[in-house]
Amino acid sequence: MALANEPEEAEAEDWLTTYADAITLLMAFFVMLVSFSKIDIPLYEKVAAGIKNEIGKDSSKSPTELLKINIQDAVYNMQADEAVKVENDDKGIVIELASSAFYKPGSADIREEAFPVLQQMFEMLNNRKYRTYVVEVEGHTDDDPIHTVRFPSNWELSAGRATRVVRFFIEEGMDIERLKAVGYGDTRPKVPNRDADGKAIKENQSENRRVNLRVYPMDIDDHQKMQKKIKLLDLNQDVEQEMKDAQKQQEQEQQQRQQQQQPGQVIQQAPTPIQNLPPPRPQ
Repeated sequence: MALANEPEEAEAEDWLTTYADAITLLMAFFVMLVSFSKIDIPLYEKVAAGIKNEIGKDSSKSPTELLKINIQDAVYNMQADEAVKVENDDKGIVIELASSAFYKPGSADIREEAFPVLQQMFEMLNNRKYRTYVVEVEGHTDDDPIHTVRFPSNWELSAGRATRVVRFFIEEGMDIERLKAVGYGDTRPKVPNRDADGKAIKENQSENRRVNLRVYPMDIDDHQKMQKKIKLLDLNQDVEQEMKDAQKQQEQEQQQRQQQQQPGQVIQQAPTPIQNLPPPRPQ
């Protein structure tokens, strides 16, 4: 007769050791893959926004998408939508500036009426939210040759137009580490410059003469470096502001003291106490 309270045999748990070893190896494998890979920040933003939209039912947009919408609104409000186009690419957004609207013919000099548009671009791109974004300026021309002292070829013209925009952003205060300038000449046309008979297509040539601003997030390493730099700059600005506030407060206190003293009033010094007088000299 079996005992009623006979203990049951303990289940074998040897499989846990094998399972734990397999999981550890898989984790080490994926850690190694991540260490060898380069994080794609634009793709990460898209995936993160998609997850929020699908799982959390959140309609929030990524910073890059918000930047695109803000620039499009600014362009529309300034009635510059015929000269400025804003589109997406794999890395971020592309702001296309028509050369005929921004530059004088055969020159890298910016038209006076184009500066307000560039100023608006600068203010949005230099916003704190986008200080870790690269601004890469590309110059493009048509295939008509140019031979001047300043621009011996389309290479110099396209590079000059790109660097002129970069120089404007630097003069306005944009960090130089965010900026790039490159000239492509006529090597990357959007549409064919000529037809099958080699005749120039003026409309296409006009479309190919452009300057593109490619705006996209920095990679993870540059992003971290720029964040440290921004924090240091903000700290220095806070210190400078505190010094200015202290100086302003001292000036206000000095003005108050001067106002309390009426014109013509003479401030008399208190008499010297007798015990502090020097001893009389002998006669």
